[in-house]
Amino acid sequence: MKTRACCVFVAFLALAQTVSAAPVTLTIFGAGTLAAPFNKIDEAFTQLHPELIVQAQFGGSVKMVKQVTELHQLADVVAVADYNVIPKYLFGANDSPVYSDWYVGFATNAITFVYTDKSRFATEITPQNWYQVLSRPGVQIGRSNPDTDPSGYQTVQMLALAEKYYGQLGLQGAILANAPKTNMRDTETELIAALESGQIDYLAIYLSDARQHGFHYLQLPPQIDLSDARFTSSYAQASVQTANGSLSGKPIVYAVTIPNNAPHPQAALAFLRFLLGEEGQKVMKANGFGSLAPALASGAGKVPEDLKPLVTPWP
Repeated sequence: MKTRACCVFVAFLALAQTVSAAPVTLTIFGAGTLAAPFNKIDEAFTQLHPELIVQAQFGGSVKMVKQVTELHQLADVVAVADYNVIPKYLFGANDSPVYSDWYVGFATNAITFVYTDKSRFATEITPQNWYQVLSRPGVQIGRSNPDTDPSGYQTVQMLALAEKYYGQLGLQGAILANAPKTNMRDTETELIAALESGQIDYLAIYLSDARQHGFHYLQLPPQIDLSDARFTSSYAQASVQTANGSLSGKPIVYAVTIPNNAPHPQAALAFLRFLLGEEGQKVMKANGFGSLAPALASGAGKVPEDLKPLVTPWP
């Protein structure tokens, strides 16, 4: 009888150890343009943390955030292509629940247009005449939806800035006429196959994606491509009306936070330490992003203690 009881106890201990060793699934909601670098970061991170499994979903930043606030899906990490998306939707505006009260900017980017050898006028377009070429009849331009994705409204803002920068009244409208709703998707990365096949000629996209895929791209002036914080005041003069309100131009800074209801906040902190650290930033840079080291913290006093050595207050 004692022997049987002992065997049962040993079996129970073995089962308990198996259960305790079960891997934790870390859920990440990220901007579509983060898919390539985050997949590499996830791989390196889980090699250091075999007890964790990373499950990442990517899409338009607004759409990803609304999965938390409207669909009430649980995420451990939320990373977006426009830092303003986090306070707008997660900070509890208009009596909505507070999902976060801090965020960290960890990378920069720029808006550009990419094209291939198949694109119309590919041999003629230059950084000097690009807006004239993109306005020509028959040119097909792809872009993301301004209502769901930052690059969608940032593209429209960039064109408004270009209109003033080049002194070309009507530039924005002429180019957008070649980028109708039929050429829009929730994220611009969904149109990469259409560009490669020649269904569209040009695609408004982030510089990081241009570099990752080896596309031809336009090197636009920093005064219009939303890449340089020195031009913050002039960027703000460009606004676009979306289903989510009027949005003014800002420098492109990717931001990340951990929702208050994250199922695995300690695992999320470990991921953010890796992302903000030297190895994570190296991956971001290798994938065409501008690096921010140290990262910029908004609500610095509320940032978790484990992250404070890696951040500096938002200027």
